[in-house]
Amino acid sequence: MRQWGLAEYGAAMGLNLSSSSVDQLDALLGLLAKWNRVYNLTGLPNEQKWVSHHLLDSLSIVRFLPPGRLLDLGSGGGFPGVPIAVAEPRREVLLLDSNNKKTAFLRQVVAELGVTNAAVETRRVEDFKPAVGFNVVVCRAFSDLPTFVRLAGRLCSGDGRLVAMKGTYPAQEIKQLPSAVVEKVIRLEVPLLEEQRHVVFLRPSMLTES
Repeated sequence: MRQWGLAEYGAAMGLNLSSSSVDQLDALLGLLAKWNRVYNLTGLPNEQKWVSHHLLDSLSIVRFLPPGRLLDLGSGGGFPGVPIAVAEPRREVLLLDSNNKKTAFLRQVVAELGVTNAAVETRRVEDFKPAVGFNVVVCRAFSDLPTFVRLAGRLCSGDGRLVAMKGTYPAQEIKQLPSAVVEKVIRLEVPLLEEQRHVVFLRPSMLTES
């Protein structure tokens, strides 16, 4: 089993990944390689890119996340939701995607890797009506920030946060939001990834108050 130095890279990002978590993340890459040949889950060319652009990119936000139930919106191949669930086995995670093939993959991942704190839902965000709001709703390449707030703000609990993973600093998108909604922006340092990464924390409750 190739573990790609995940424990060391995780430690560089402030994470203490257990040996079982590292094994699960390695197994995730194996399943991605198997399913990607048929379902085209990622356009990146090789597993080394998957480590940097998917696994480590996803793990880079973990230490900044508020506690509580987390929704991964438009989970796709499971990023960032599956690595978050693996790194934080006590956190409840829901992986949401409207694509049946992708959620079939996600269900296989959850079952085969034994990620007992994660569940999968096949539904468009517009049609998703959870009984209880989430403490954290995270997305990666789902939409621009104003659209994210408009579609996902209602999915947060009263004091819940929207967390958007971005590349370069999204100045123009931020300008389109009331300043009270934008809580903070953190520039991330992701091992093996030379591209810029930022994470934007949004408070949708402030939209109704402003």
